[in-house]
Amino acid sequence: MRGVRSLNGINRRTLLSTLALLPSLSGTLVPAAAQTKEPGGLLPSWNEGPAKQAIVDFVRVTTEPSSPTYVAPDERIAVFDQDGTLWVEQPVYTQVAYCLERVPAVVAKDPELRNVEPFRTVLSGNREATANLPLRDLENILAATLTGMTVEEFQSEVSSWLETARHPRWNRPYTELTFQPMQEVLRYLQTNAFKTYIVTGGGQDFVRVYAEKTYGIPPEQVVGTAGTTKFGYGQDGKPLLTKEPKLLLNDDKAGKVEGIHLMIGRRPVAAFGNSVGDREMLEYTRGGQGTRLAMLVLHDDASREYAYGPAAGLPDSKIGTFSPALYDEARKQGWTVISMKNDWDRIFAFEA
Repeated sequence: MRGVRSLNGINRRTLLSTLALLPSLSGTLVPAAAQTKEPGGLLPSWNEGPAKQAIVDFVRVTTEPSSPTYVAPDERIAVFDQDGTLWVEQPVYTQVAYCLERVPAVVAKDPELRNVEPFRTVLSGNREATANLPLRDLENILAATLTGMTVEEFQSEVSSWLETARHPRWNRPYTELTFQPMQEVLRYLQTNAFKTYIVTGGGQDFVRVYAEKTYGIPPEQVVGTAGTTKFGYGQDGKPLLTKEPKLLLNDDKAGKVEGIHLMIGRRPVAAFGNSVGDREMLEYTRGGQGTRLAMLVLHDDASREYAYGPAAGLPDSKIGTFSPALYDEARKQGWTVISMKNDWDRIFAFEA
C-alpha cells in the first residue's frame, strides 16, 4: 500500500476474513557442531528434527566469526509475524475480539448508538449477521473502537482489556497463549545478538501495548498496520496525538515488505510466518545474499491447538490461510515448514 488511504481503502476480503469469523537454509551449511547446552537444553520445547536443526545451524554459521557465512551483528535482523506465528489466532484474531468487545463501551458513552447499525447487530451477538454487515458498517466498528482517542487513551484501554479478556477455549489471558517454542527462538536469537522485530498485519499500536512484556520486543521494533495520528492540544493545553480513521500502512502481504523498508531499513536475514500474508516477507528475506532462514508454522495439531490450512489436506480457514500453493512454494524455495504436531514437544508454557 502506498500513501495515506482512508479506511474505505481496506480490502473487503481482508475485513470480512477478520471480522466475520469471530527445511532449509540458503547457502551451504557445514555439519552441525556441538553446542553448549542451556539449562533444560537448547530449544527444549522443540523435538529433534530438521526444523530445530535448521535454526541451530543457521545461528551457528551466521554468528561464528570464523564462518564463511558470518553475519555482522548490525545485519542480524530477524522478523516474525505475530498472529498464528507467535500466538494463537483462532477462532478470530485477538484484535478483532477486542474491537467487538469494545462496542458495548462505545455505546455506553453514546447510548443513541444502541439502535444504530452496525452497533445494534454486534450487540445482538449474532455472528452470522455481523459477517453480513456492509463494508461501510464494518469500517465504522474499526473507527469507533480504534480511533478518535489519544494514543495514551488507546494504550490504556487495550492494557485494561488484556488484563480481563480470556480466550474462549482455554479461559486464559491472550498473552499466555504464546507459543513456547517460538518464545525460545526469540530468546535464542536475542542472545546471539539478533535484533528481533514483529512484522504483523495487526494494528501496530495494539501490538505495541504488550510486545515488550510478552516477547521482549520493544515498541520501536513492532511494524504493523498503522493509521494516521493528528497532533494537537488538550483542554489542559498539553500536546497530544489523536488516532484518526485514516490508513497509513496495510502491513500485510507486499505491505509487510514495504513496512520493513520503511521502519527497519535493512533486509532481514531470518523470517518466520504462517500464512499467505507472509509469503512476500519470506521471499524478500530469502532474496538477499548469503545464508538466510525462512520458516512457516503449519497448524496441524487440533488436539493441542488448531488444525487448518488448507495445505497438507487440513481444513480450510480464512484466518491464517496456509494454501497448497504456499506449501508448494516453501518446498520449492527451500523454506522450512514447522509442523506443530511433530516439531513441538509442547506448545504453551502452561502445559504440564
